[in-house]
Amino acid sequence: MANTPSNMLPLGTSAPYFELPDTISDTLIDLETVKGKNGTVIMFICNHCPFVIHVNKEIVAIANAYLKKGVGFVAISSNDAIKYPQDGPDKMKLHAKNEKYPFPYLYDESQAIAKAYDAACTPDLYVFDEDLKLIYRGQLDDSRPGNGKPVTGSDLRYALDCLIENKENNNPQKPSIGCNIKWKIPE
Repeated sequence: MANTPSNMLPLGTSAPYFELPDTISDTLIDLETVKGKNGTVIMFICNHCPFVIHVNKEIVAIANAYLKKGVGFVAISSNDAIKYPQDGPDKMKLHAKNEKYPFPYLYDESQAIAKAYDAACTPDLYVFDEDLKLIYRGQLDDSRPGNGKPVTGSDLRYALDCLIENKENNNPQKPSIGCNIKWKIPE
């Protein structure tokens, strides 16, 4: 279990466009489809990472709460499914149903979208405003597998509350920590 920090894409960055297959609906979904009227959360996750498994229920709870407030959510897995078949599209679909994901779960087979977002780990979380400008990136909260701290989603929830209430988020933005994205080795 590698402790890889997120790269902390610069605030104000425009959300890179994507169009990827959704493993739940078996359709192509793009950035405009998932964009919420008040903002958008883009999460790089995967099925097998202990850090993601640790926070799955809270991610679902946050999405269920903030979807009602006009925030769009999408999860993307960019792991190499050849070397990590448990992260392949068929397993993603099953995982999303078991976890009751209320958002699309997209497969980034080429890994181009993870690279466009400078994603490094799972989970890697990004919050964009209504104009798709980055206002938050980093951790869900201070909880990690085995550290004894409760999973609250406090950092992400605060960022989303600031977004909705149109107020400045002056809290420090800490990098997420998780498993590294399983990059394909160039041939």
